[in-house]
Amino acid sequence: MESAIGVFASRDHAEKAVKELRERGVPENSILFLTRSETEANSIAKEFGAYVGGFVGGAAGMTTGVVAASLLLPGLGPIFALGFGAAALLGLAGAGAGSAAGSATIREADAPKPAEGETSGDVAFFREVLTEGRSLIVVRTDSPEIAKTACEVLDRLGMGSKERTHAKMQTNTRQVGDVTVVDITGRITLGEGNVMLREIVREMAARGNNKIVLNLGEVQYIDSSGIGELVRTHTTIRNMDGQLKLANLHKRVSDLLDMTRLSAVFDIEKDEESAIRSMSGDTTTRAVA
Repeated sequence: MESAIGVFASRDHAEKAVKELRERGVPENSILFLTRSETEANSIAKEFGAYVGGFVGGAAGMTTGVVAASLLLPGLGPIFALGFGAAALLGLAGAGAGSAAGSATIREADAPKPAEGETSGDVAFFREVLTEGRSLIVVRTDSPEIAKTACEVLDRLGMGSKERTHAKMQTNTRQVGDVTVVDITGRITLGEGNVMLREIVREMAARGNNKIVLNLGEVQYIDSSGIGELVRTHTTIRNMDGQLKLANLHKRVSDLLDMTRLSAVFDIEKDEESAIRSMSGDTTTRAVA
C-alpha cells in the first residue's frame, strides 16, 4: 500500500487538488480529506459531488458511498473528514472518538485499509498537522499508476518542494552503540526512495532495532510519497516503543518541513551526535561496521 500525503494552507489549492485527482482517475475510495474548518469541508465536499448541509447538523445529497464525518478529538476539537477513507478514519480513531455526521451508502469494504499497526500513529500524525492549522489530502492505493498520479498532483498543488534532484537514493547503515544510523543521499520519492526506506525499516524492526537516526544531510528532495513513507517509519518505530530522529537536515528539506508544519510532528536534531545523545540508554560515538 502506497500513501501520498499533501499538506495545504490554501483552500483553493486543496479544492483544485481534489478536483484534479478525480479528473485524472484517482478513485474516490482512495482519497481522504481532513480539515479543522467546517466551511472548508463544505466547500471541498462539492468536489466529491456532495452537498453537506452542515457537518454537525447532518448532511444531505451525499453521493452514494461518499462519507462526511466529524471527529471530536480531546484538546483539538472537531475535525471534518471527507471521502470513503473517512469511514476508515472513524475506525482507527476508535469508538467514541467521533461520529458520522451524515452519509449515504458507506462501502467501507471498498476503502483501502491501513497496514496493521499504522492506525494509532496515523491518527496522532493527523492531529499534529491539523493542530498547526493545515489541511491534509491523503491518497492510499495499491496501484503504482494511481500513486504516481496522486504524487504529481499533490506535489504541484500542495506545500511540497518544487525543486527536484535527479540523484537516486542511496543508503548506508551504521551501528553506534544501541542506535542505528541510516545515512541517506539523493531523493526520497515514489518507486525509489520510499520503497528502499520501507525495506530498511522493516529489516531493522525484524532485528528489534528501535532506536534509529535518519541522517538526511544529503537528501535534497522528498515528494508526497516520501512524506508518507517518513510518516509510516515514524509510526512503525513508535509502535515498537522506539525512537526515530531526523538529523542534519538539508536546508531544502528543513524549509519543507517548516512550511508544512511537519517539523512539529517529527523529532528533529541538528546533527547526528545530538540525535544519538538525545536518546535514552548508553551509547558511544564510535561507529561499528
